[in-house]
Amino acid sequence: MAGYIGNQAQIRSGLSATIDELNIIDGVTATTAELNYNDTGAAVGTVVASKTVTADANKDVASLRNVTATGVATVGSVVVADGGNIGAASDTDSLAIASNGVVTFSQAPVFPDGSLNLADLDIDGGTDINAALVDADLMIVDDGAGGTNRKATMSRLATYMGTKIGGGMEFISSTGAISNAATAIFTGFDSSKYDHYAFYFQHVVPATDDVILYGYHSTDGGSSYDTTDGDYHNAGNTNTTGFNVSYYAGGVGSASGEYGVSGLAHLYAPHLAAFTMMSSAGVVTQLTDGGIQGQLTAGATARLAAEDTDAIKFAFGSGNIESGEITMFGIVNS
Repeated sequence: MAGYIGNQAQIRSGLSATIDELNIIDGVTATTAELNYNDTGAAVGTVVASKTVTADANKDVASLRNVTATGVATVGSVVVADGGNIGAASDTDSLAIASNGVVTFSQAPVFPDGSLNLADLDIDGGTDINAALVDADLMIVDDGAGGTNRKATMSRLATYMGTKIGGGMEFISSTGAISNAATAIFTGFDSSKYDHYAFYFQHVVPATDDVILYGYHSTDGGSSYDTTDGDYHNAGNTNTTGFNVSYYAGGVGSASGEYGVSGLAHLYAPHLAAFTMMSSAGVVTQLTDGGIQGQLTAGATARLAAEDTDAIKFAFGSGNIESGEITMFGIVNS
């Protein structure tokens, strides 16, 4: 029998394995070093460097490090050591997990649209603004209740509320403190929102003594104004060059101790294709006989043209406006 020294029975001496068991290794190509990979010298389930990885009776493996998967790795759960990180190759600490479970992102997280429930938004723990709300403050709105969230300023809320209060008065604009200005111009006319307009005058003082304060009409958004004598009629069909705001027996004084004109003027339905009407009432102060004397002022003026007014400017009959303030309000559509 080729390959044997003697017969099969003669090689049994000193062996516990059967011939069939020995035949199992027939065809093995592993080297001694490769076979020794299995000699871990440690308990099953404990990883030893440069040795075969084995699992214990619970299918657990301990001390394994830096596993690289080229495909999808499917696991039941992932537990990160206290203070450990989860990340990408270029940002290994994208998620840092503290021992108490708090997760810190190194980048701003991006969530799918609609994935954050309103009930999960906790504003109770926020810091109070500790100041009055202003027009520039922001709020979040669901645009048309369609699920798309947008930011909006408080000024939009003020405008919206104004449109819901029939006949309410809404602030439009103010000159602020006037300092030697030729005119005070207002262009905030909007026929879709307002029916009428109110103008408040606060100590409007002329630079020139004894002059009347007028309002001048525009149909082109303020590019030009009508100042033609006779295009306006005062009470009693008297021709005038503009809406008389401070009309009375004399003009407005500008001397020391005289505080100009204070009062209110209403502009009625300026968007209609009809005569535009303005009425005014207030007080003019003049220094007479060494003391301050208040004179009541009242005006009623019509502009004799059926045109839409979309801007108005206030100016004295001559000279600048030395000081004061004028504020414009709109009377909201009902």
